[in-house]
Amino acid sequence: MEDTYHRRSSFFGFKKEYIAEFVYGGIDGTVTTFAIVAGSAGAELALPIVLILGFANLIADGFAMSVGSYFSAKAEHDSFEKHKAVEEWEVENLREKEVEEIREIYEAKGFTGDLLRQVVDVITSDEEVWVDTMMKEELEMIKDNRPPWKRGLVTFLAFNVMGFIPLAAYVMSGITRAGGAGLFTTSCLFTAVALILIGLLKSAVTEQNPWRGMAETVLLGGAAATIAYFVGDILEKLL
Repeated sequence: MEDTYHRRSSFFGFKKEYIAEFVYGGIDGTVTTFAIVAGSAGAELALPIVLILGFANLIADGFAMSVGSYFSAKAEHDSFEKHKAVEEWEVENLREKEVEEIREIYEAKGFTGDLLRQVVDVITSDEEVWVDTMMKEELEMIKDNRPPWKRGLVTFLAFNVMGFIPLAAYVMSGITRAGGAGLFTTSCLFTAVALILIGLLKSAVTEQNPWRGMAETVLLGGAAATIAYFVGDILEKLL
């Protein structure tokens, strides 16, 4: 089955092979930043403190997530190349053993007789196809051609772009020097829209019902914000 992460198509301008990273970074950025906003609202913190905490979260956590995504992708790539080098050596130096492994793989799939011999002969006649088959069928490893740095960059951008949305009302208030009334309510509305968009993108990756994807992300964000709000409120009263 084709990996939905790697399809060379787009969804509302997003390349599908990077939607997973965008969703991963976007959900975390939106939820953690909104949790900070909600906790700050519960603790009745001043506008400058909310902005400081929010932007500190965007930069620090966004960078940490992108680094984690990069190293995770790089580890997968290095592991694939290491195992591929082993298979190439075995094909070159242990040919009969590797031919027998190919035969056993396709025999287990139901191939028999002349058809089995033909399949084995065709695969083992091309070393590149042979190694690729061993990687997929024996080791169950498929190469991810997406550069690790791109996966990390998409995660970072998603975290910051989507994570900024819960702060947008507070930033506008700080720039215009407008009053703080209704800022948290506005932030809630902005965040709901962000989570709906992320849920829509997530449904494209998982191929699930879009309404279900949107509902899951909105409920997740709402739960995190509710917890953060009451924690902030309780701590503000205790301290």
